[in-house]
Amino acid sequence: MDEEESDRFDAIIIGAGPAGAACAYALARAGKQVLMIERADTPGAKNVTGGRFYTYALEMLDNGLTAKAEEALERKVTHEQMMMLDGERSLCIDYGDPSFAEEGKVPESYTVLRATFDEWLSGQAEEKGAMLVCGIRVDELIERDGGIVGVRAGGDEMFADIVVAADGANSLMGQKAGLIDDVRVEHMLVGAKETIALPARTIEDRFALAAGEGASRLALGGARGVNGGVFIYTNRESISFGCVLLPSVLAQKHLSVHDLLQDVKMHPAIRPLLEGGTTIEYSAHLCPEAGLKAVPEKLFRTGFLMAGDAAGFAVNQGYTVRGIDLAILSGLAAANAIISTSVPEDVGAVYTEQLDALGVHRAMQMASRFPEIEDDPRIFAIYPKLANDIFSTVYHLDPDSRRPLYPKLKACIKGDTGFGAILKDVRKIRRVLRQGDGS
Repeated sequence: MDEEESDRFDAIIIGAGPAGAACAYALARAGKQVLMIERADTPGAKNVTGGRFYTYALEMLDNGLTAKAEEALERKVTHEQMMMLDGERSLCIDYGDPSFAEEGKVPESYTVLRATFDEWLSGQAEEKGAMLVCGIRVDELIERDGGIVGVRAGGDEMFADIVVAADGANSLMGQKAGLIDDVRVEHMLVGAKETIALPARTIEDRFALAAGEGASRLALGGARGVNGGVFIYTNRESISFGCVLLPSVLAQKHLSVHDLLQDVKMHPAIRPLLEGGTTIEYSAHLCPEAGLKAVPEKLFRTGFLMAGDAAGFAVNQGYTVRGIDLAILSGLAAANAIISTSVPEDVGAVYTEQLDALGVHRAMQMASRFPEIEDDPRIFAIYPKLANDIFSTVYHLDPDSRRPLYPKLKACIKGDTGFGAILKDVRKIRRVLRQGDGS
């Protein structure tokens, strides 16, 4: 028992990503003895996220923390861009808002490189008193009297009042705790990403950015009709480029995510943005994608709870992709529950209340019906073609044609999908938005 007490912590956190580091930060700030165990050699080294980070979550973790994070953030996102790809054609909508970069104002979002950001946030937790151990894999959970009391890692046993699993999508610890089964393919997307080095001035010229400004570009189409999307995020001296696709459709078409990623890189609208760059990183992994449907029925048991991607907290709504902010909020929710509850059996219920209070469940509810839209192949094949057809009709000069523009546009819509199908899809999107918003 003396040996157990000497290795005992208030909390052991498995994983030093945003969820784990945020939880450790809040707990250590409250004076708790915290151990973070990270499998990679450094936090973030094994992460694949695009990525983009919404700063409000960092401010909720600790007021003013965003200002301290300047060294770990890449570019302020001032341009929101959407692309429609069809064959070699493309349509790009660029929404620019200079207020996102106003002096003295906390920007709404930044692009980030997870290896840099995760290491910084874990370092902040260490400054508050948390202990970080890297390069060690947790092999087992220690169970006693129906509850989790510690972990076995690297041949050692370590004990705690509670273990927090923040070990990413398809959580091994969640499975060992009996809270999740094997991954369900219908709740997952497969993502692949390259980090491509380019000079800062080149990035700014190609995306029409001022110094320090950044762009987030999401694209539909261009992936041989496979359901999913393409993302491009501008970093200081690199671009995060990748795609997130539906595994079932990839399997049906006998395609690999890597091959499709290379196809999209060669698109005439994409290639000039990446030209001359050097790939310095390539990776792929599964991403939770089903809103609340991807969240396990139970996120906790006595002495154990899950946060971040391990709990399925990620959102892909087509026009926006979120994960890091929800991970931080769920880590904070876990810490708040642990700090405010002295009875181990009650931590789970308080954690649920905190997830509600911090808006995590609300965000997941809003995203829970989006797969109904994203599973529609017309979204990724017909509508990108239709959008390009419409603009082609508007801008293509045909001196021999006597037909007015309106009949041409009408014929274009009717030929691609028909007014009835479009109306049906509009109604479905409206229903999804209303239900996702709780209306």
